Amino acid sequence: MSRSGELAVVDINGVVDNNQVRRSWPLFKRIIWHFKHYWQLWCMAIPAMVFIAVFAYIPMYGVQLAFREFVPALGLTGGKWVGFKYFKQFFSSPMFGSTMINTFKISLGTLVFGFIAPIILALLINQLGSQKVKGFVQTITYMPHFISTVVIVAMLNIFLTPQTGIIGRFFGSQSTLDEPNAIAPVYWLSEVWQHCGWNAIIYLAALSSVDVSLYEAARMDGAGRLQLIRYVDIPTIMPTCVILLIMNMGSVLNVGFEKVWLMQNAMNMPGSEVISTYTFKIGIQSFQFSYGTAIGLFNTVINFVFLIVANEISRRVSDTSIF
Repeated sequence: MSRSGELAVVDINGVVDNNQVRRSWPLFKRIIWHFKHYWQLWCMAIPAMVFIAVFAYIPMYGVQLAFREFVPALGLTGGKWVGFKYFKQFFSSPMFGSTMINTFKISLGTLVFGFIAPIILALLINQLGSQKVKGFVQTITYMPHFISTVVIVAMLNIFLTPQTGIIGRFFGSQSTLDEPNAIAPVYWLSEVWQHCGWNAIIYLAALSSVDVSLYEAARMDGAGRLQLIRYVDIPTIMPTCVILLIMNMGSVLNVGFEKVWLMQNAMNMPGSEVISTYTFKIGIQSFQFSYGTAIGLFNTVINFVFLIVANEISRRVSDTSIF
């Protein structure tokens, strides 16, 4: 018999299996035991859980605006139910095609370049022999991450100014930011420059767990730096790369609103109007709250589908997934 009065389960070595004993307890007793022994962890987790519930789940109640003809005086549930009216309105809108194309162009380019560049940077930094040089390079590369979006866009305007800008003087008399076709490349390059060093930190953390004996054994077999990267470093960080790629796929259409909004002007509008800016103009500036909610919900659903598909493909191909 165990101390709790329950029949103890003994293995072949005569040791009492306490976990098996607890599984035989009633549910309420198991919950009490769990909170008694792990209350410190719950105290750490509960504030985060409350934060997520208040700012992520409770606001989902307002999603029904996408299916109602919103009347402010009647509240969220007081308007007439119109079903998929606003979704059909968006699909038939002349802005649908161009907005989707611009969003996919900017977001997919940012995803590809923003995913590959930190990996390459982390692999190169990891090959540096001096710890001082490695720390200096890492510090210099992740410092731009802390520059605000407003300052970044101001720097782009200064650098791309015709005739006087460091870069703009090589592109004629018109500013590069006024070219609709140039908005996406400028956005990609600025995003990579700003966040590449910061995103490389997680890969450097994964590389720090590599057993030093693997490098020594590879060098004894005649492996050079490229061989070390190919056969030691890349296999080490591959699970981390896959997980981050799946998570990034869940926000593939969430182009940064602030940056695009600040870069936008009357000249580049055909190439810079994305879902986030269009939703802001429709929902906030034009006071079409139901229409704006429908566009935002459509964007979220597409992101969710991308996340599920990417996770399933990864699970089947590499046995790595987030759920």
